[in-house]
Amino acid sequence: MFKSILVPLDLTDTDLAKPAIATAMTLSQTWGGTVRLLNVLPMTPVMLAEYVPADFDVQQRATAAEALAIVARESGIEASRISATVRIGGIYHEILEEAAAIHADLIVMTSHRPAMRTYFLGSNAGHVVRYARCSVLVVRH
Repeated sequence: MFKSILVPLDLTDTDLAKPAIATAMTLSQTWGGTVRLLNVLPMTPVMLAEYVPADFDVQQRATAAEALAIVARESGIEASRISATVRIGGIYHEILEEAAAIHADLIVMTSHRPAMRTYFLGSNAGHVVRYARCSVLVVRH
C-alpha cells in the first residue's frame, strides 16, 4: 500500500523528527516500501546576498546533505530502502513537489503542537495536509 514514503525533516530539531522516522520505518517494513528523507532550505533573501559568500547556497546544501546522511544511517532503515535529498525554496511547496516527483504514496511528518498563531497563519503541516495528492500522516511528538 505504501511503497514510497516521504519524510520531511527540520534539521534544526532532529528530536522532533524521530517519531516520524520511526513511523516511516515501521510502515516501510510492513509494506516493503522505500523512505525518502527531505530537508528544505529557505532561499537566501536578495537583500542579504551581498553579505554572504558567493557559494553560500552550495555550502548550506552540502551541510544539510551530510546531516541527512547521518540521520539516514542512524534511522535503522536498510540502506537500500532509504534515500535523502535537499531542496531549496518554500517549505510546504517543496514538500509537495518532492512528493509528486517520487510518486509518494504517503507523507509522514511531525508537527509542533498547535498554537493560536497557527490557526490564523497556517502551518507547513497544515498546508501539506490540505494540498497533498497522497495520504499524509502527521505524527505528534
